Amino acid sequence: QVQLVESGGGLVQAGGSLRLSCAASGRTFSSNAMGWFRQAPGKEREFVAAISWSGGYTYYADSVKGRFTISRDNAKNTVYLQMNSLKPEDTAVYYCAAWVGAYRPEKRPGSWGQGTQVTVSS
Repeated sequence: QVQLVESGGGLVQAGGSLRLSCAASGRTFSSNAMGWFRQAPGKEREFVAAISWSGGYTYYADSVKGRFTISRDNAKNTVYLQMNSLKPEDTAVYYCAAWVGAYRPEKRPGSWGQGTQVTVSS
């Protein structure tokens, strides 16, 4: 299992940017697809983005496509989420996730971080 710790959340005005980081520990990091989910108050957790183990494939929810960018640095065991043009509806707790092997939309992640709060003010 991979242990995940997120950082980089905070308060930002609409239109601003934030970069989330997720530090992973575990020998299998470079062979895991990684991703981000978010959960707003009163709503279910939803998929945001995912990246293949090599970084060659990325996947995004329609709601963030063109504004968010996921990337990874396997040498640093870290995955990032660059969030630009933030909107109030992006306010949520953001969770880092790791899949065993490849990402598939129907496959649940095997590991989760503790979450980091992102708040976008209007």
